[in-house]
Amino acid sequence: MRHRRRGRHLKRTSAHREAMRRNLVSNLFLLGRIRTTPAKAKECRSFAEKLITLAREGSLTNFRLVLSMLDDKFIARRLFKEIAPQYKDRPGGYVRILRLASSENRLGDNAPQVIMELVGEAKVAEPATAEKAG
Repeated sequence: MRHRRRGRHLKRTSAHREAMRRNLVSNLFLLGRIRTTPAKAKECRSFAEKLITLAREGSLTNFRLVLSMLDDKFIARRLFKEIAPQYKDRPGGYVRILRLASSENRLGDNAPQVIMELVGEAKVAEPATAEKAG
């Protein structure tokens, strides 16, 4: 029986799931927006929102908790210094999931894709364009 068992298995071992979740959330905090599958995005949204809620307080204890969950000091500092202050007055809902059209499915296995982004992110890292010719 599956009583009180939360989360999706995503056909991975527990260590692989945890590492994947950590990497997706780290990239979300680094870039502001990532593209992934709906199941992975839904699984990572709650983790990201818990980390932002911890970072909003800004205490050393919470920094150490976040660092133990992310394992990346640069991302943890960025979360506490840049991302969390944007959400001081927001009670929750820091991450938005936008579905993409079926024509945007992944090439290899035709998996549906979504964009997971931080709400109210003013600056999003855009891919570099070829405007240097000239």
